[in-house]
Amino acid sequence: MINITLPDGSRRPFEHPVTVAEVAASIGAGLAKAALGGKVDGKLVDASFRIENDASLEIVTDKHPDALDVLRHSTAHLLAQAVQRLYPGAQVTIGPVIDNGFYYDFAYERPFTPEDLPAIEAEMQKIVKEALPVTRSVKSRDEAVAFFKGLGEHYKAEIIESIPANEDLSLYTQGEFTDLCRGPHVPGTDKLRAFKLMKVAGAYWRGDHNNQMLSRIYGTAWLNDKDLKAYLVQLEEAEKRDHRRIGKQLDLFHIQEEAPGLVFWHPKGWQLWQVVEQYMRRVYRASGYQEVRCPQILDVSLWKKSGHWDNYKENMFFTESEKRTYALKPMNCPGHVQVFNLGLHSYRDLPIRYGEFGACHRNEPSGALHGILRVRGFTQDDGHVFCTEDQIESEVTAFHRQALRVYADFGFSDVQIKIALRPDNRLGDDATWDKAEHALRAALSACGVAWEELPGEGAFYGPKIEYHLKDAIGRTWQLGTMQVDFMMPGRLGAEYVDESSTKRHPVMLHRAIVGSMERFIGILVENHAGAFPAWLAPVQAVVMNITDAQADWVESVRKTLVNQGFRVQSDLRNEKIGYKIREHTLQKVPYLLVVGDREKENGMIAVRTRSGEDLGSMSVEDFLAKLREENGPVA
Repeated sequence: MINITLPDGSRRPFEHPVTVAEVAASIGAGLAKAALGGKVDGKLVDASFRIENDASLEIVTDKHPDALDVLRHSTAHLLAQAVQRLYPGAQVTIGPVIDNGFYYDFAYERPFTPEDLPAIEAEMQKIVKEALPVTRSVKSRDEAVAFFKGLGEHYKAEIIESIPANEDLSLYTQGEFTDLCRGPHVPGTDKLRAFKLMKVAGAYWRGDHNNQMLSRIYGTAWLNDKDLKAYLVQLEEAEKRDHRRIGKQLDLFHIQEEAPGLVFWHPKGWQLWQVVEQYMRRVYRASGYQEVRCPQILDVSLWKKSGHWDNYKENMFFTESEKRTYALKPMNCPGHVQVFNLGLHSYRDLPIRYGEFGACHRNEPSGALHGILRVRGFTQDDGHVFCTEDQIESEVTAFHRQALRVYADFGFSDVQIKIALRPDNRLGDDATWDKAEHALRAALSACGVAWEELPGEGAFYGPKIEYHLKDAIGRTWQLGTMQVDFMMPGRLGAEYVDESSTKRHPVMLHRAIVGSMERFIGILVENHAGAFPAWLAPVQAVVMNITDAQADWVESVRKTLVNQGFRVQSDLRNEKIGYKIREHTLQKVPYLLVVGDREKENGMIAVRTRSGEDLGSMSVEDFLAKLREENGPVA
């Protein structure tokens, strides 16, 4: 007798081994039809999976959180089958699930182009209508190699040959198409209905530029047409908000080939940067941080002591001088430890908090660079807290509340909290990691918030809390982090004297709220579509004359506003006022101040918003009061 425990706690007995699909059918025909797979004792499996012992079971339908991954994985196979039908001789390589979809890499006699996608997508739809069953089989490694070589799939055979000989491999077949895959997959191709092929790109076999260039076809797949359409609309809106496009339109920054992954900031872009930086500097001061500044280049011996050499050197830039090797810092923490080490600290001094707008460099692959969202040179609002174990919870709790206030000020109210746990490649023992992870959980519990846990995604020196923010069109961005580090202080010799006059290593908390300033500004540009609130806008107002007769009053108004600390420009060009208004509206300036003879005579300004709202005439003092009221976050 086999007992299957369902999510509601009920048990269903079966006299013989039973498949997930059979359990679903025993509950009801509707569930059997909706079943895409199952989770047996927490492991995601096919609907055909045979349960031979007592187990807990969740039936995976389109309402299950794992359903999308199964659908997308299966849609990748659907794509591969369609390509091989249309282009005999095309070889399949790999086809993983990615955010919002999937891709598949193909080797063919010519590169695929965007013009090929409609025909491939139509063939995919045809295979869906054929309702081909998807079946799983198992072969030994050598059997699988021989099988794929027999099909002429030399890339697939090469993948399998790198797998240990004693492993059995699962293959999935639908119609004439078979692929190596761990699965799970949907029971039949008729379950795949909402998908679209998006683009074609080149990709080197196994990511090595010395290998053959393959054709990569990207696609997206969803549970239903409604979700697919919503995603496509979001993509259209995201394209309009692309920070690279808006950055050029508003003259904020640029990137050029001579400095890949590095940003040239223009005056308005740098003004935006300064608003963000000065705001964060005030947050530092209010939170008891002392600002420091450390060198950008340090001898590699320090990076070896810190652990970065063994765990991060492939992402670092190096240089030499007088037969010594130096590294450009990829992060600021070792430098802050050097500041802490220069002096003897008592437990009464702790916590000690250092902050730095530290410039860092990381050797990101050129293919991963993306505007100012993914760069090689960046500046972090970086902070490190040196504290005792007993102080971890209070410091993390204070940081959490501070971070949420900052995000709200910048316009982000939907924030998800996650804890990234120990990775396979890490420093320290399990007992130390247990202590660090417990400290983060305890702090978040004290804040009364829910969180998600991400196994294996922590830094090599400690676990971290991550803050994921949802923007104006529903996209999620990972920004701030708080990391607990028991490792680096000891490796770099940081000590304090405790109550019993014993020297101890402090705990080091790594924290950042906005993270990379470049990336955060890119996110702000896209979140606000370049139409920043007045307190954040690089130019808060432009004063414009109608004729030359008002030029002196325009300059007087501008100087008054600038002297009060506001970012205001004048436009005295010999152009029609309608042209000026339109141009500055396109530049997304929050307030357009128009001066004619009447305004000059009465000492007034006519105020318009970039949305076209006419606020009427007001005195300069009244407009100043309005600006001050909107300048709340930095007042």
